[in-house]
Amino acid sequence: MAGRRRIPVDEGWSALHAWSAMQDRSTVDRATLATAVRHTVAELADAAPGRSVEVRVPPFAAAQCVAGPVHTRGTPPAVVETDPQTWLELAVGDLAWADGVAEGRVRVSGQRTDLSAHLPLREGG
Repeated sequence: MAGRRRIPVDEGWSALHAWSAMQDRSTVDRATLATAVRHTVAELADAAPGRSVEVRVPPFAAAQCVAGPVHTRGTPPAVVETDPQTWLELAVGDLAWADGVAEGRVRVSGQRTDLSAHLPLREGG
């Protein structure tokens, strides 16, 4: 069952489209960036339900996802962490998962942290 969303789906996709359409994505306003990141992390959690991997995109979002052993306390055994720009590049398909990891733009530790089966995200499912 999906958790309660803080970002309405239509607002989230609109923010992601606005970010994606920008020539210089580094100039996107903080509110649009935050909305796009929070929305896409929630979309991933819906697409890959579970609590075995924690995905962190500081300072905007974190979520547990991917089926497997449940994490309840302390440092999660499996963590994926990246910056907002890299996360959104992964979410829209501008950056391949393997390339992001190989370049050190995506930091992973633990099992089940290969999210390539779930990215890029697709609107409507």
